[in-house]
Amino acid sequence: MTKFAARMDGVSGSVIREILKMMGDPEVISFGGGNPAKESFPIDTVEQIAHEVLEKNGAGILQYGTTEGYAPLRASYLEHVARPKGVVAGEENVLTLTGSMQGVDLVTKVFVDPGDAVLVESPTFLGSLQAFNTYQAHCVPVEMDAEGVDLNDLEAKVRAHHPKLFYVIPTFQNPTGKTLGEERRRAVAEMASKYDFVVVEDDPYCDLRYSGTPVPPIKTFDRTGNVVLLNSFSKILSPGLRVGTALAAPGIIRKMTIAKQSSDTHTSNLTQAIADSFLRRGLLPAHLAGIIPMYTERLNALLAGLDAFFPENFTHTVPEGGLFVWGEVGAPVDMQRLLRRATEECKVAFIPGQHFYVDTERMGLNTMRLNFSSATPERITAGIERLGKLLKESI
Repeated sequence: MTKFAARMDGVSGSVIREILKMMGDPEVISFGGGNPAKESFPIDTVEQIAHEVLEKNGAGILQYGTTEGYAPLRASYLEHVARPKGVVAGEENVLTLTGSMQGVDLVTKVFVDPGDAVLVESPTFLGSLQAFNTYQAHCVPVEMDAEGVDLNDLEAKVRAHHPKLFYVIPTFQNPTGKTLGEERRRAVAEMASKYDFVVVEDDPYCDLRYSGTPVPPIKTFDRTGNVVLLNSFSKILSPGLRVGTALAAPGIIRKMTIAKQSSDTHTSNLTQAIADSFLRRGLLPAHLAGIIPMYTERLNALLAGLDAFFPENFTHTVPEGGLFVWGEVGAPVDMQRLLRRATEECKVAFIPGQHFYVDTERMGLNTMRLNFSSATPERITAGIERLGKLLKESI
């Protein structure tokens, strides 16, 4: 067989994709994926909008579109999503994406040569690690504390490695659920300007806040065009629409647009038009107000279950929003073996935490990520009770 490209060496499939396969079994209670609740999807509204946009401009919607994106959506994204958060930008700063994960891929594609350093939070989203590894980046982990990335370690790693990118999920971080404070966000933007690297601010969960006070994006503190802000409609509207956005300096957007041309030509006009109409009708605030109580109840069920059924030496984060809780056992545990037993014996799934680290062989061996969005409170309680019993047996 013809040899694969060297960049595919060591690049493995996502463990989350494997967990999602298990979710087809209705008996499995999954804390593994990052799926929004199916009850959160505004199906009737989307159906109505799709009918109306096709009736009004079906030929245009079904034709090829511009790579930069559906112009009405770029405008409505700025008006209803970016500017309310304090981001000052114009349409020349916006590129629509086929999901915000495409933004991670495109930024890496246009900036990173093989061997270039990319700094990442430790732990961080494994899908992005996969993208960086595919482009043969040298991923360098940056330590975190209770408030997110450690600024001293970040600056030390910047000085030592001269990175092209720093990838950060500042709000309800995946996998930990932590939120970076405002002063640290300001410092990150200033550091990027001082040392001239690009901050990739991946912010898909920011509107799913259940408590606490909203924090402005890192992009609001960017004075030199060193921050690329990625947003997504996947968690707040529907992941199946595959619509996201990148907001950055015009020069960066132009390069990302060229890179996107050879990737998918353009994001679906139909799904962009649906997202645009949803925003223009002013439906997003009421939609969020409707789903946030549901997610709050599910988060509280998970936290209560952890306190009731998990070992005393299990510690976990208490996020103010997002979709994930991060836990750590204060004793050696083979999480890979625990996962196999959990799925086979208890019909419960989770993600072992080691997959979210650069060094998967040594880091996070006694950690796990738990998602609470895709199961009812009753199933969450039942699943956590089963998993807690199995975890106690294992230690």
